[in-house]
Amino acid sequence: MEGAETSPKFIFYDLDAKRKSDRIDDFVFPDWDPKNERVVFLGPHDDDVLLGAGYLLLYCLREGAEVYVAIFCDGSGGYSRPEDKDTIVDVRKVETINAYSRVGVKKENIVRFDYPDFCLIDYLSLKLPTGQYASTHDMVEKFRKIRPTRLIVPNEYREHLDHRAASWIGSFTGPQVGDSVLADLGEPFRIRSYLMYSVWGDFSPEDALVKGRPVDLRGNLVIVASPDVEEMIADALREFKSQTKIIEGLVKKRQERLINGRYLEVYMRYDPRPEMDLSPYKDAISEIDKGV
Repeated sequence: MEGAETSPKFIFYDLDAKRKSDRIDDFVFPDWDPKNERVVFLGPHDDDVLLGAGYLLLYCLREGAEVYVAIFCDGSGGYSRPEDKDTIVDVRKVETINAYSRVGVKKENIVRFDYPDFCLIDYLSLKLPTGQYASTHDMVEKFRKIRPTRLIVPNEYREHLDHRAASWIGSFTGPQVGDSVLADLGEPFRIRSYLMYSVWGDFSPEDALVKGRPVDLRGNLVIVASPDVEEMIADALREFKSQTKIIEGLVKKRQERLINGRYLEVYMRYDPRPEMDLSPYKDAISEIDKGV
C-alpha cells in the first residue's frame, strides 16, 4: 500500500444491476468521502472480520478512511485444549492486536465489548433482568462517540448463534444510534450505509427471492481483489495461533474464492429499517373498488 502503482486492485460487482466499478461510491457506499469516513466492522469474535470482510477492510484503509473493528465476544470459548481455558482470553487479545495491526488497523480502534462466548444472544437488550446494562446501551453509547458513517455487520443466517446476535445488534441498534432516544448516552448520529458479510455460511435467500435473482446468488454485492490482498489477510489470520485448529478448515477453504487469478468476497447490501411503500396497497384497493 505504499503507492498507487503497488496498491492492491479492487473491483466491485453489483449483482442486481449487473455492473462493475473500481469505485466504491458508484453503488456500494453513496457519497463516499474517505477523509471523513468512519467505517465500523462488527465482529462476533476476534477473527471473524478478517475471515469475512478483510478485503473491504483493506480497501477502506487504503482509501484513508478511519476503520474500527468492534468485537462483541471475549473469546473465552475458543480453546482447543483444556489447559488453555484460563488463559485463552488474554492470549486472544494479544493475537487480535497483532493480527489487525498487520493490516493497518490502529490499536486504539479495536473496540471490545467482552460479552462471554456463546452467550451474546442473552445480551440483546438495553438492560438485563439483573439491572446490568447490555448491548443496546453499550453500543449506542460507544458508537455515538465514534460516529460511524458505515456499518458492516456479520451474517445472521445459520452460521453461529453469536453471529446472529451480533448481526441483530447491528441491524436493530445501529439505527437507534441516530434516533432521539437514550439522550444521556450521547448526541445521536445517523449511520448512512449498512453491509452484511459472510464469515463462512450462505446468506438468507430472502433478498434473492424478493429481487428475482437465482437463489444461489444470495449475496447482491461482490468484491474481487488481487492475490496480494488475499495474502495480506492470510498473513494476518496466521497471528491467531491459538485458533489454528478451529479455523484451519476456513483458511483452507479460502482457495475456493479464486476466480481468474483474483479472489472474491461476497456481501449483502440492505436497509436495516425499510420504510413501507403504501402505493401497491393503494393500487390494490383501487382495483378492488373498481371491481377488477
